[in-house]
Amino acid sequence: MKKQIITTTKAPAPLGPYNQAIKINETLYISGQIPIIASTMELFNGTIKEETQLVMQHLKSILEAAGMGFKNVVKSSIFLDDMDNFGQVNEVYGSYFDEATAPARETVAVKTLPKSVRIEISMIAVD
Repeated sequence: MKKQIITTTKAPAPLGPYNQAIKINETLYISGQIPIIASTMELFNGTIKEETQLVMQHLKSILEAAGMGFKNVVKSSIFLDDMDNFGQVNEVYGSYFDEATAPARETVAVKTLPKSVRIEISMIAVD
């Protein structure tokens, strides 16, 4: 087994004892990303669409650091603090994928998220 730590300054540094992503052989496991401005590590407070866009940009940067892109994503997990935001989040998220080849996914509402953000997304990708 070949384990590689993937990191980039274009996404927020971890807030605890974890890494942005781990690549095991050809599989990349990306930790949940939240709307934090990477350069300042401050929370970004915008519309849910803007926050989703920022999270997706973090995920894109991590994928690129691993030599991958959204076409490599096979599984996504989306966590929302309010399922009423599903439509807007889905619209932004969907713009990153071709619907015919989009990854498997679940979207769940949770009581709270780290730093009381409204959205967190994690992904699994295969090279």
